[in-house]
Amino acid sequence: MTIAKSDYIEGLAKGLAVLEAFDTERQRLNATLAAQRTGITRAAARRHLLTLADLGYLETDGSHYWLSPRVLRLAGSYMATSRLPRTLQPTLNRLAQQTQAAFSAVVLDGQECVIVARSAGAAEPVRHLAYGLHLGARLPVHATSTGRVLLASWPKAELGAWLKGRELPRITPFTEVGMARFKALIDQVRQDDFCLAREAHELGIHALAVPLRNMQGQTLAALNVVGTGEQLSDAAVQHKWLPLLLEAARELRPLL
Repeated sequence: MTIAKSDYIEGLAKGLAVLEAFDTERQRLNATLAAQRTGITRAAARRHLLTLADLGYLETDGSHYWLSPRVLRLAGSYMATSRLPRTLQPTLNRLAQQTQAAFSAVVLDGQECVIVARSAGAAEPVRHLAYGLHLGARLPVHATSTGRVLLASWPKAELGAWLKGRELPRITPFTEVGMARFKALIDQVRQDDFCLAREAHELGIHALAVPLRNMQGQTLAALNVVGTGEQLSDAAVQHKWLPLLLEAARELRPLL
C-alpha cells in the first residue's frame, strides 16, 4: 500500500523502527547503537528511546534500553484478533498430539517469514535441537522450508524482481546462496508443491512444508513439521509426513 506523503507520519515510523531494532543479537541498545540500526541520528534515536521508555515499552538503566513486557500487548492483540492463527491452532495441536512432532504455520512479512501459530507440546528432541522456533520468531525466507514454499507461490516475474540484486546469507554449510541454484530450487518447490529443507537454517534440523491456500487458490501461509534427519527420512517424508500435511492443508482450505 502506498499513501500520500502528507499522510505519512515520519515520527511514528521512526519510533517503530527503534522498537524493531531490538532482537536476539542486540537485546540492549543505547542511543548510538539504535541510531546505527535504524539509520536515524543519535539525537533522534535518544528521543525515541526516552519516549518509548516513558510509554512503558522499554526499560532502562539510564544508559541502555531493552524491551519491556508491554511490547507483548501488540503481539497479543494480533493473536487475539487475527483470524488466521485462531483458525490454524486446533489443527496444529491435533497433529502434534497424533505424532509427537512440532508443527508451525508461517506467513511472509517483508524479507522474513514469521511464525504465527505453533503446536503445543512439541516433541522433546526438537525442543532441545531447534533454535528460534517460538511463536513470533522471524526466520530467513531463503533458508527455511516455509519461506521457500511462500516464495514459490509468487509469480516468476515478482520473484525475479525480489531476488534482483539481493544477497542470500549463508547460515549453515547447507544454505543455498547461489542465485541460479536458488531460483532452480524455488522452481522445483513450485512444481512439487512442497519443500523439504535439510539443515539449511540450523544444523541437525530438517523441515517439511506445504502451502496453505484458501478456496480462491491464494497461498496465505505455509504449514510445516520440524524434526531430526531420522524423523524426517526420505521414506518417512513420502509415506507419513507429506500425506499428513497435505491432508491437513486440504481440511483447512474451506476455513481460510
